[in-house]
Amino acid sequence: MEHLMRNIIKVVLTLLLFIVVSGAQMGQAQTIRDKNNSMIARIEHDGTVRNSSNSYVARIGSNGDIRDSSNRLIGTISSDGTVRDNNNSFIGKIESDGTVRNRNNSYMGRIYQDGTVRDSSNSTIGYAKDVPVQYAAIYFFFDLITAK
Repeated sequence: MEHLMRNIIKVVLTLLLFIVVSGAQMGQAQTIRDKNNSMIARIEHDGTVRNSSNSYVARIGSNGDIRDSSNRLIGTISSDGTVRDNNNSFIGKIESDGTVRNRNNSYMGRIYQDGTVRDSSNSTIGYAKDVPVQYAAIYFFFDLITAK
């Protein structure tokens, strides 16, 4: 009985530690880096995009709307990866494997699971570790969000 109780306590403590660590990570900003690994932007948990000077650049809403710092709609991204500009014109698609295609279905590049971002020549153009693939694609390939 004592052995069983110890095992239950271990499981409960492990679950609590997992919940605490997961909760802490959810509140952290996710960093977008250039090919030299320098921070160029941060995406906060609510979709707010800030540049390296911490200035507000844009926000990617939970509904897929992308708004600039003046709250003007600059584009949208749908749950299937379709990207549209502020006129609702189709400008590209982000596939489930991280492949990014433009409006003509030409290969633009890919975001890999480890966060590496490569262009159509397979050159590394940046890193977006732990950044949602769609956010990284919008930043690197569609110029809807700039961090100047």
